[in-house]
Amino acid sequence: MRADTVRRLSLTMPGSLLKRLDAMVRRKGYANRSQAVADLVEGGLVSEEARRGKERVAGNITLVYDHHKRGLQAKLTDIQHGHEGLVVAVMHVHLDHDHCMEVLAVRGRSDLVHQLADELTTVKGVTHGKLTVTRTESRGE
Repeated sequence: MRADTVRRLSLTMPGSLLKRLDAMVRRKGYANRSQAVADLVEGGLVSEEARRGKERVAGNITLVYDHHKRGLQAKLTDIQHGHEGLVVAVMHVHLDHDHCMEVLAVRGRSDLVHQLADELTTVKGVTHGKLTVTRTESRGE
């Protein structure tokens, strides 16, 4: 079967969920529900596969932290240096008097990127951390 063969699928869902889906379809400008659902499924599968595999991924790690916490920035930098080659760029943003946000562009083996994200997001003083990934190659299925 070719990768681009389209198959029909029937879904059943609560009316309230369908209303939310239709609102998203309109808001994002999808051509139809099928396109939106396929996009959501693809995103979920990418996240699931990346969580447990060793395929190459690219993404970002977003960290929000209190910059007054002594030694925190140095600790975050040390962790990044301990994962040489995964971090390809860093953007630092001053959110307010007390808080900063760093967004790290990352690329590498999925398990190593997740390990880096786990180390960074669990440092004491990081108030929020999130990893978002996508694969770097088409699956061709």
